[in-house]
Amino acid sequence: MSLYSQRGVSAQKEEVHKATEKLDQGLYPFAFCKIYPDYLGNDDKWVNLMHADGAGTKSILAYLYWKETGDISVWKGIAQDAVAMNLDDLLCVGIHDSILFSSTIDRNKRLIPGEILEVVINGTQDFFDQLKKFGVNIQYLGGETADIGDVVRTIAVNGTMAVRWPKEKLITNEKIKAGDVIVGLASYGQSSYETEYNSGIGSNGLTSARHDVLHKTYGARFHESYDTSLDEHVVYIGPHKMTDEIIVDGQRTTDIGHLILSPTRTFAPVMNVLLQDHFEKIHGLIHCSGGGQTKCMKYLHDNFRIIKDNLFEPPVIFQLIQKSSGADNREMYQVFNMGHRLEVFTDEKSASDIIAVSKQFGIDAKVVGRVEASDKKELILKAGSEEINFSYK
Repeated sequence: MSLYSQRGVSAQKEEVHKATEKLDQGLYPFAFCKIYPDYLGNDDKWVNLMHADGAGTKSILAYLYWKETGDISVWKGIAQDAVAMNLDDLLCVGIHDSILFSSTIDRNKRLIPGEILEVVINGTQDFFDQLKKFGVNIQYLGGETADIGDVVRTIAVNGTMAVRWPKEKLITNEKIKAGDVIVGLASYGQSSYETEYNSGIGSNGLTSARHDVLHKTYGARFHESYDTSLDEHVVYIGPHKMTDEIIVDGQRTTDIGHLILSPTRTFAPVMNVLLQDHFEKIHGLIHCSGGGQTKCMKYLHDNFRIIKDNLFEPPVIFQLIQKSSGADNREMYQVFNMGHRLEVFTDEKSASDIIAVSKQFGIDAKVVGRVEASDKKELILKAGSEEINFSYK
């Protein structure tokens, strides 16, 4: 059993999928988000969507960093995480504007003071103000903030997005076909709209990142930061402190805390351009969130062989996690994005146009793989010299 599973977390969310398998899958079952008829306007040319996600256990890392250093500004990144994880899911069905957002924040008031709530709430609005400069308009409608210390150890920051969207401007993944290539947009580096280096960690796999990288003393000092019923051999087993310095890009110096707390990059500025100017070239979109590089397999409308044999070299954060944990490549690529967090399925001729738009924003992009005909759904990943095979029913 993997360390991830032993910590009570599932990369593939099998039990969640089983619990929801009888629900209506919406108008387009292979689309990245559920899409429903236009109940709000009763127009068959429009659709409605409502989507929920959040920062996950990344908020615990912000808690630890704040407790250790007194730096309250890290909570602004958690606000961005909760928004970006919603927004980038919606981007994958073609939605990039005119969005409503409501936040849900549950906290243990005894440990999380009002000052942190202010940073998270105001940070959410600041992020929307930044996105507006790129033509991505999101209206903040407030939300629910609850003090439920009996349920929540520290704080959980989540949100819900809702939108009414024209049906003709949807990406449903039904156009993915054999012969397509997959353009990966890098999750790491520093884009033109970011103020510092982004490690690429996003908001998935943070349970592993926390316990595998950080030292045992964090569990001893902060019992509220983990499930105390876990076996101690999987709790904070790493060699590092949050304040340990590390060099990235061969020249920048940061610390471990900032590396694993890098706010989730949104690809909205890039996708706003692609979805307006290159819509017909996009056959499918995948956000490599929970499930990492295997995420795409859930959204294939037919039997295809997906081959990813030109992936980005894993950035330093994932090298650090793998070295600390001893996890094999199969587990790493199922849990983490490992270097690119957005995939665009397109024809080979159009790939260069998509790559060029991404690079205009300072985000590296390249063809990372391709789609082949097959009699079953299968995924082949090349990680360095190792080939990893996945088969699906």
